Amino acid sequence: MSEPSLTAALERIPGWFWPADQRLFEWFLSGTVPGDVLELGTYLGKSAVLIGAHVREGETFTVCDLFESDAPEADNNAETTRSYSTLTRRQFEQNYLSIHDALPEIVHGPTSIILDHVKADTCRFVHVDASHLYTHVKGDVLAARTVLKDGGIVVFDDYRSEHTPGVALAVWEAVAGLGLAPICISSQKLYATWGDPAPVQRRLLEWLESRSGLWHTTDVLGDRELVRVNQRKKPKSASPENGLDQLTAELRRTTAELKKVTAESQNAVQALKKATREVSLLGPVAHRAAGWLRRRSTPRK
Repeated sequence: MSEPSLTAALERIPGWFWPADQRLFEWFLSGTVPGDVLELGTYLGKSAVLIGAHVREGETFTVCDLFESDAPEADNNAETTRSYSTLTRRQFEQNYLSIHDALPEIVHGPTSIILDHVKADTCRFVHVDASHLYTHVKGDVLAARTVLKDGGIVVFDDYRSEHTPGVALAVWEAVAGLGLAPICISSQKLYATWGDPAPVQRRLLEWLESRSGLWHTTDVLGDRELVRVNQRKKPKSASPENGLDQLTAELRRTTAELKKVTAESQNAVQALKKATREVSLLGPVAHRAAGWLRRRSTPRK
């Protein structure tokens, strides 16, 4: 499926998966490292549909989610009830099969059981978007490190949102103490590896130079670098609102010109009235003068 067609298909599926991350997923999933693919937390399938489009022959795509089932702990259960009350496995499967011919491998349960279903050192790409609670995210970090192959990529969602401090703590702890090396960040996701990030960053920067729809910059963080990526805003001139602004400006200019013409017309009318009054005042005098001239020119008898 082409990029525009897939993007259009994704728009029909509810979820939080922004265009910049869609393009980054496509780039990372198109890498040369072979291996399986894993998603921890899939919601209604928005990101899973895109991932599924990049699974190669011989590779296995596994998704793990509680769906509508109860969580094993009260805090986790409260979180899923509050944030994912509309999530069901049936809805996920319908969304996925609206794009793809077959479902991925589905692990229906908490992400804490994923190592019973996915072997160590088998995955080239892992997307972590399950619980936001620190304890569970820490477990997902360790699971991702276990299943990833050398040079594999892990992506963490909500690493900086104000409502997910547990994700931020677990992720940055992994950077500080578990050797996780960030490659790049978007407004919602952090892309990292337990391998050497430098070669990946160089290839990523080369690719970003050709992407007119994305902007990027590189920050130096101590002895490492971090690429920041986001969607480039569309030019204001392309929006319908700007066309309305142009029309409003034209109307204002026309109104100003009409006011000017009206003022000039009013001045002309006033000048005409003045001239008329002057003629009216001079009329009797001119009439008497004309009579006097006629009398002077008439011979006396």
